[in-house]
Amino acid sequence: MSPGSSLERRRRICVFSGSSAGISGAYERAARALGKRLAQGGIDLVYGGAAVGLMGAIADATLAEGGHVTGVIPQALVDKEVAHRGLTELHIVNSMHERKAMMADLSDGFIAMPGGIGTFEELFEVWTWAQLGSHAKPCALLNILGFYDRLLEFLGHVVGQGFLKKVHRDMLIVEEDPAALLHAMAQYKAPAVGKWIGRGER
Repeated sequence: MSPGSSLERRRRICVFSGSSAGISGAYERAARALGKRLAQGGIDLVYGGAAVGLMGAIADATLAEGGHVTGVIPQALVDKEVAHRGLTELHIVNSMHERKAMMADLSDGFIAMPGGIGTFEELFEVWTWAQLGSHAKPCALLNILGFYDRLLEFLGHVVGQGFLKKVHRDMLIVEEDPAALLHAMAQYKAPAVGKWIGRGER
């Protein structure tokens, strides 16, 4: 990926989220609130193209506010009839690898909502690329009901054990409110720090 630009020119945010809705209605409400906020702010949504779970909720909310939604989904999931057929654009690709690459290329920032291992994997991949300097796009968590609190605690442990620089941990933006999250992403500037940690360095 090429380095990203500032949010003044950024128009597309990729949202990673669960194909399930979770046990609390707060998750779906947050997905809809984020979709509404994106559309109202003139920011297009890029996501995994499904009609189910939090993925479907954020797409529906964005569309309901007149927003532009681009979905990217593998053929195998289309065959399982989970593709959202009401999107502005739907790209059907051959594999999960192609899906992630296209979503990343189309987007100028990334948000992970609550989800499962697929959501985690998508987030960590784009965050790793940011750490390596492959792009300068913000990576963020919408931390509904403290969903990611234990992950954040573990990341602190990783820093403490010398496997992650604090500056790279701090690249990950965390907010509980969609509006606050988008505002923080608008202020983001990628750190000019190398990845590699020397002995005695943090």
